[in-house]
Amino acid sequence: MALHRLFQLSSVLRSAVTLTLRRNIGMSAVLFNRAKELDPVQKLFLDKIRDYNNKSKATGGIVDGGPSYQKNLSDEVSKLQRLFGGGDFTKFPDIKFTEPKFEEGTK
Repeated sequence: MALHRLFQLSSVLRSAVTLTLRRNIGMSAVLFNRAKELDPVQKLFLDKIRDYNNKSKATGGIVDGGPSYQKNLSDEVSKLQRLFGGGDFTKFPDIKFTEPKFEEGTK
């Protein structure tokens, strides 16, 4: 009987220690990753993304587009308007679905 109680206590103690260690290791891994400096390549990549984001907000569109980009864009939009009969291609189309009319037939 005493041996059975000792095994139960051992099992409970083992699960509590396992849970505590798992939590501590998980927390220390998170803290270690925060304290660690970024890889130089990762830092350069993130800096370029942030720089592009700032430039695109400042220009309000494509960064370094230039006049050739604007000309190509207007040419393509005019092609689409001729092909599809005009309309505003800068906004999402307004789609309206109508309910189908069902007729009951006599059997």
